[in-house]
Amino acid sequence: MGYWNMQSLINLNLVKNFITNNHTKDEEDNISYQPVKYRWWHGATDLHLGDGLLVYSLIQFIRAKVCVCIGTGGGFIPRLMTQSRHDLWEQGIFEGNPSNEWGDIGTTIVIDAANGVGGFTDWTEENSFLRQHFAPQVIIETSERAYYDYFVRQDIKIDYLHIDGDHSYEGVKKDFELYSQIMSENGIITIHDTDQSYHNTFLIPDTQKTDFAEFDGPAKFIEELKNNPKYNLVNLKNFITFTHKTTSTGLTVVTKNKIW
Repeated sequence: MGYWNMQSLINLNLVKNFITNNHTKDEEDNISYQPVKYRWWHGATDLHLGDGLLVYSLIQFIRAKVCVCIGTGGGFIPRLMTQSRHDLWEQGIFEGNPSNEWGDIGTTIVIDAANGVGGFTDWTEENSFLRQHFAPQVIIETSERAYYDYFVRQDIKIDYLHIDGDHSYEGVKKDFELYSQIMSENGIITIHDTDQSYHNTFLIPDTQKTDFAEFDGPAKFIEELKNNPKYNLVNLKNFITFTHKTTSTGLTVVTKNKIW
């Protein structure tokens, strides 16, 4: 797997070649790049990780071993999850053989029904760029069925959870209510697309803004959740640039209030 031999995430070649792009080489070793789809929803460009840097850092901070991503358009977040865990191993925080499926450095699990954003499924094949270089465990199923058939059955606890699947209010609420029950003691949840002003996001093509204008479920759910004293919320949105437009579609960090 290519990324095991890479340097830390601050290596811009790693960012461009593996995190924000898929790349291929022709017979003359000329490299061509294909941007990871929907990376711009995270404010990411070729050499800038956008709010993905926060995902990477949170995993480092809590030393998360089991990272779960519900929904992924192009595999941007699962790449960061795996890279962050690998870098913890490089730093000597995790010991053992990183090539084992679970091993001592944990695992990245992707849950996706593969019927979401335009039916986008280019990472579901075994030979896809994401699976070749980052080797996440892939569960092609609804998040609800995956919860009962996989996580509950195997009694799996999650250290870091990223919710980016069904964007209806009901879908986001169900994902949160189910998976929050199996978070580890210091677990962190992030919920994506919680800022409805993202239609001003300069990175997103105009056609995409129209297509996803009705996906307001994450924002509605966060408005409800912020009144629940069991949880602490930090809303990261409205990253205003000199263009007076946002650079991300919003990310909310959720932790459990320790007094509960």
